[in-house]
Amino acid sequence: MLDTLKHPWPWYVAGTLIGLTVPYLLLVGNKTFGISSSLRHLCAACIPGDVKFFKYDWKKEAWNLFFVGGIALGAFIGATLLADPEPVQLAAPTAEYLASKGITDTSRLMPPEIFSWSNLFSLRGLVFFVIGGFMVGFGTRYAGGCTSGHAIMGLSSLQWPSLVATVMFMVGGIAMTWFILPYLLTL
Repeated sequence: MLDTLKHPWPWYVAGTLIGLTVPYLLLVGNKTFGISSSLRHLCAACIPGDVKFFKYDWKKEAWNLFFVGGIALGAFIGATLLADPEPVQLAAPTAEYLASKGITDTSRLMPPEIFSWSNLFSLRGLVFFVIGGFMVGFGTRYAGGCTSGHAIMGLSSLQWPSLVATVMFMVGGIAMTWFILPYLLTL
């Protein structure tokens, strides 16, 4: 059993389990699936200030904080106790492309040439971590939710704004991959 958990599951199993989360949350407590609002709930709970944005009954959404905590705990368990002993497998053209950009260690999920403590205080680190993090946070707030909230919950409940947001997420991801990332990898 434990050996089964150490290897990646097929997309159709993981996708089905994620997809079943939506009707489960709706049936159990009329809750919506999403992660980005949990930071607001955490701030409302921990920062007793006079900020209008944080003045609401966050206790009604406390379940979301436990949900996010479970995701973090599951990620920790998956990365430490259930880590796949095999290196990450990339398609040959992808590995060749990354090697041409100076990323040679593709055996890990996060290449150390980009994601390392030494890169944190470099121009590349500033762009990837600080500016990239700000843009993700701003985009999430501006779109009124994250990719999981819009693409999984919003589309399944036939919300027009979620369709627009999901299409824009895809357009942004494609533009980043094909036009911006090749330039950033040369920094």
